[in-house]
Amino acid sequence: MAQRAIREYDGKQMMARLLKEYSNGKYVIENSFAQVTPGTDFKKLGEAHPWLLKEKLVVKPDQLIKRRGKSKLLLLNASFSDAEKWVKERMNKELTVQNTTGRLTHFIIEPFIPHKEEDEYYACIRSLRDGDEILFYHHGGMGVGDVDTKSEKLLVPVGSKTNQEEIKKILRNVPDERKELIAGFIHALFNFYSDLNYAYLEVNPFVVVKNRVVPLDLAAKLDDTGEFESSSKWGEIEFPAPFGRTFSREEEYIKELDSKTGASLKLTVLNPKGRVWTLVAGGGASVIYADTISDLGLGKELANYGEYSGDPSEEFTYQYAKTVLDLMTREKNPKGKILLIGGGIANFTDVANTFKGIVRALRESKEKLQENKVKIYVRRGGPNYQAGLKMMKDLGNTLGVPIEVYGPETHMTRIASMGLKGGK
Repeated sequence: MAQRAIREYDGKQMMARLLKEYSNGKYVIENSFAQVTPGTDFKKLGEAHPWLLKEKLVVKPDQLIKRRGKSKLLLLNASFSDAEKWVKERMNKELTVQNTTGRLTHFIIEPFIPHKEEDEYYACIRSLRDGDEILFYHHGGMGVGDVDTKSEKLLVPVGSKTNQEEIKKILRNVPDERKELIAGFIHALFNFYSDLNYAYLEVNPFVVVKNRVVPLDLAAKLDDTGEFESSSKWGEIEFPAPFGRTFSREEEYIKELDSKTGASLKLTVLNPKGRVWTLVAGGGASVIYADTISDLGLGKELANYGEYSGDPSEEFTYQYAKTVLDLMTREKNPKGKILLIGGGIANFTDVANTFKGIVRALRESKEKLQENKVKIYVRRGGPNYQAGLKMMKDLGNTLGVPIEVYGPETHMTRIASMGLKGGK
């Protein structure tokens, strides 16, 4: 499972469209959100959203930046002309926010909601090993502080549901006249979160104004393994890079491949000069390999993080492996480099089929692999794994690059210690 952050705009759009479904129509979020990007024409934006010209507004960057208020990246109670001027002064300008330097390219504009500080509340739902945990604190907003320590918590075990009465138990510090309203909102939020494959959903703050709940700020992550099930409800959604980071050409290419297949292809380049590269099958396995490499003291040498899973075709696996190998062999290291081709025991991925793609990519990169003094360690199990491992062994006899091959009898991450021994 990969938890992938989304923009506040996308999360609120989804909430405006769907939250009423999860509350029998009781909680309706007005779809009054506008997005500004480098190509936005403010005149056309005002025509498309007439409310922008009538209401006081809130404007903020929408690039996965935390604590925007404390970083003075929040414009409140503004006119549309004020909003336009404020955005244009910051659009595409390089600035440093919380020790990270980047450019602001996306903003969200929404109505300004007058309220008192005591109307602000904090709610969060997050995925844990044993279930989903609801956190609530009766003083939300910028000064919420350490919510892990302060908040009331309710764990909903895996496979279970919750209800308003259970939720009320964590609302002890809420005025009685608001408990029913807030418990119902959090219950609807939990149903929304669960059904749409969210992994994290924080609303801080949401406010209660005139017996209505309004989410003012939102941070969210989706479980991308639920894309096949929930993408029709997610709509057109983007998984942006964090502020200060842009996707490389290769990462963009793998994202494009991923969008064309029902399988999963993910790639993040951590250190293009790193000595340790991976071709890992499975999201869980990719986490385990990264942790193992770090535990062995070579975390700084880990060059990439990613996965191929969900039974990708030979061609898609070939394109993925070819991209990783091209990155790996661009810059030599006198100590040589290590390629770990690993994974658990597949449930339905045809190991032989995916290995055909990897073998093809390795053959094409033969000379570059030799020049970079690459050593390859393979461990895999699952459907047709014997045929896949035989391909790798046969390749080792002709590639001119050391290849060690292991099956499911060897612990999944054992090849990491074999490859990294003495490599610090």
